[in-house]
Amino acid sequence: MKSIHRRIAQAGILFIASTAVIAQDSDRPSLRERLRERIEQRREPAAVEAAAGTTEYSLRHGGLTRKYLLHVPAQRAPGAPLPLVIALHGGGGHAEYMADDARYGWVSKADKEGFAVAFPNGYSKLPGGRFATWNAGQCCGDARDKNIDDVGFIRALVADVRSRLPIDPARIFATGMSNGGMLSHRLACDAADLFRAIASVAGTDATTTCTPSRAVSVLHIHAKDDTHVLFNGGAGPDAFRDPSKVFEFVSVPDTLSRWVARDRCNPSPRRTLDKPGAYCEVYSGCAADSRLQLCVTERGGHSWPGAERVRRGKEPASQAIDATDVIWGFFAEAGH
Repeated sequence: MKSIHRRIAQAGILFIASTAVIAQDSDRPSLRERLRERIEQRREPAAVEAAAGTTEYSLRHGGLTRKYLLHVPAQRAPGAPLPLVIALHGGGGHAEYMADDARYGWVSKADKEGFAVAFPNGYSKLPGGRFATWNAGQCCGDARDKNIDDVGFIRALVADVRSRLPIDPARIFATGMSNGGMLSHRLACDAADLFRAIASVAGTDATTTCTPSRAVSVLHIHAKDDTHVLFNGGAGPDAFRDPSKVFEFVSVPDTLSRWVARDRCNPSPRRTLDKPGAYCEVYSGCAADSRLQLCVTERGGHSWPGAERVRRGKEPASQAIDATDVIWGFFAEAGH
């Protein structure tokens, strides 16, 4: 009888403790949501590989249904592991915008070079996912303000892609434009175990803390006349209409200095490209054979260098370099 009473008392204690935990976690996804996500994440690998071309997929993460586009190159050896590039749109953009070849060129580059590219959609209040943002730490918009777990989402996305395609774990990369570039910097900080290299265009480091588990290769591309994320720091006149949705952006020199310290590179860079309208510099001696590179265009504003099309009313993109070509070359070298 005493044993029965003891078990009842223990059960009561467990019930009170679990009730306290539920009350404490009331602002988190429900138990049903979390169980659903775990089942989704642990599902068996797809019996049939993802088809060539671009396909839309969705997954549950953080109590939200998140979507992404996956492009698989037509020419590839069946079953051979592919490199994977995660291409992140800018703040106020969406996945389809980043997948527009005239603006970014990633689909044609993937077909030519033989890698898979995924275009995730950021957090948006709208059903179609437009005007989306990423939580890169100090920036940007509702994704930051609602503390959306975008690092966790990208991890879940990579796992989802790997359930559909054979992916080389040593050749997983992230790149992005503006707010998407800021998230790329954050992924190098918070998901260094997953990403071999990252590249950011027009989006400086917005992290609050950064302690990578290993050295990650980093490429940063920026225009000197950027009127949104100012080269020397601060938010320019083309930043969000509501200043509270951004922050005083970190400068390009400070972003590079942070990565020099994190990757333990020689602080004196070597110029590797010097041509009318652009130059590139490489920092040597980085830890674990990682690489750190900066490419700067004289003009082009807040645009993707080499793009055929830019947002209406914006300055034409610089044609001094093609960002997609430079980034893929950087990734290909980092993956060897």
